[in-house]
Amino acid sequence: MASDARQDLAVFIDFENIALGLKDRKDSTFDIARVLERLLDKGKVIVKKAYADWSRFISHTRAFHEAAIELIEIPKRRDSGKNSADIRLAVDAMDLCYAKEHIDTFVIVSGDSDFSPLVSKLRENGKRVMGLGLRGSTSNLLVSNCDEFIFYESLVEAPRGPQPSVGGNLPRDRAQLFQLVANTVAALIREGRDPIQASLVKDTIKRKQPSFDERDYGIRSFTELLAEAKAQGLIDLREDPRSGTHLVTISARGARPEPRPRPEPRPRPEPRRRPEPRPRPEPKRDPEPEPTPRPEPEHKAEPEPKPEPETKPETKPEAEPKPKPAAKRRPRSRRKKAAPPEANGEKKAESAAGATSS
Repeated sequence: MASDARQDLAVFIDFENIALGLKDRKDSTFDIARVLERLLDKGKVIVKKAYADWSRFISHTRAFHEAAIELIEIPKRRDSGKNSADIRLAVDAMDLCYAKEHIDTFVIVSGDSDFSPLVSKLRENGKRVMGLGLRGSTSNLLVSNCDEFIFYESLVEAPRGPQPSVGGNLPRDRAQLFQLVANTVAALIREGRDPIQASLVKDTIKRKQPSFDERDYGIRSFTELLAEAKAQGLIDLREDPRSGTHLVTISARGARPEPRPRPEPRPRPEPRRRPEPRPRPEPKRDPEPEPTPRPEPEHKAEPEPKPEPETKPETKPEAEPKPKPAAKRRPRSRRKKAAPPEANGEKKAESAAGATSS
């Protein structure tokens, strides 16, 4: 909240639900002092009640008694047949809502979604509702219905943002005193209080430590304490020209950087192996038609070969020698007297007949 109006808080703790979330954690303790310290940064806690079957959680009762929390005993589940902590808590919260009008903020420490109707009813009556629970046992319906929700893990883990640190050789009590002032200013900045007046810082310290008095440390006034904290470089202090009051903020010199979480060791990557070459797919071919089997011819008995008759070599008849023609003698060239045509015809006939006879 940006305004400096004081908030009066009523805290209702459903420890049955908180115990369910603690089962999943390595550290099963519930630091109620951390919870109340964070709530005191917001305002004054007037009512503190916790509901459970405390016979099952005896180890947690001592811390609750030291924090002045009223323990409401709930009948055992085997006797009533159900968890009656929810009903009892809702009845007490609504009774307080109508009876105590000055209580303007209700804190439900639980993650049970059954409290969503209670949250809606309180907001209808003009009350501001905060929720607080463990991540493992908190319903998203309840988270979205509240005006503000704080997870328990964010309280026990290392705070985020710049944190003031006291340096130098100071006495132990003085160092603790300056650290208390610086932490209170940082908490108010986290809650959105800006600007922060010096009186608001003192009221917040008094809520956390009711026995606080700066004169126990040899300091005459709270303004002088803030001036010494400024000299140590923890805070910045300036005077408001309008109201004449002192305004406080965290000094950049005294803030230490946010602790970075150590990164988890990464597993060494395995050496890369060359991928084996993939065999190339063979081109698709049309399947060849299967040959149709031909019918085998019937085996017939071959006839036995007949013996071939012996053939005698043919003898060619010797050619008879042709008679040599008689050499014709050339007649002597004599000039004869021309015969009469009749005699020439007779001579030609004789010669033709002689040729035929020969």
